Amino acid sequence: MDLATLIGLLGALALIVASMFMSGEIGMFVNAPSLVIVVGGSVFAVMAKFGLGQFLSAFKVAGKSFVNKLDDPLDMIDEIVDLADAARKGGLLSLEGKDVSNGFLQKGIQLLVDGHDPDVVRTMLSKDRSLAERRHRGGSSIFASLGDVAPAMGMIGTLIGLVAMLANMDDPKAIGPAMAVALLTTLYGAMLANAVFLPIADKLRLRAAEEYMIKSMIIDGLLAIQNGQNPRVIDTILRTYLPEGKRDAADAAS
Repeated sequence: MDLATLIGLLGALALIVASMFMSGEIGMFVNAPSLVIVVGGSVFAVMAKFGLGQFLSAFKVAGKSFVNKLDDPLDMIDEIVDLADAARKGGLLSLEGKDVSNGFLQKGIQLLVDGHDPDVVRTMLSKDRSLAERRHRGGSSIFASLGDVAPAMGMIGTLIGLVAMLANMDDPKAIGPAMAVALLTTLYGAMLANAVFLPIADKLRLRAAEEYMIKSMIIDGLLAIQNGQNPRVIDTILRTYLPEGKRDAADAAS
């Protein structure tokens, strides 16, 4: 579970709701027409831009990104170096049946054991990496679009409320509800965009970059194992993927 995302989203929404409670009766901030305009309008507008399949898959990708924990790069390097050491002592066939923590790494090991050429291994794994990145980028684009559309729908709701208010200036009882729609749609649009949709879009972009880095590291490690390189050389090569500060700390620890 990605606690940063969960705490961030819930914390932002909790503070907004708490400020509503402190401002008076919470019921005055609930307006069904405003919710319909912002939520329904945003969902259908973005769905029209991307298509039903892409739209629904974005929520699936987002769910997996928040629930599934990415592998620690240092742990992954240690695991690849251990595999390199085993392959150097017993050959590539000795890797068959090895218990590994990463599905992508397992797929690559199977390609090595099956005796595929390095070009085939690189091509197949690179394609898998690119498709995974494309899924994350697609999900990020959809949530970014929701973040763009929600405030616009809030403005549309504001205009609807103002029109209704101006059209009923002679009826004081109608002015209040119409003004509520005008203001609350803007509130809902800004709240959903900045506290939910845009943070999720940014997190998906970050997850795409992190996963791409991990898979690139695995590909380089597997090709180095297939090439018969020394495990210590492989360790040095893979540590170049780490940030400089983390790389120095890892070197000091080793």
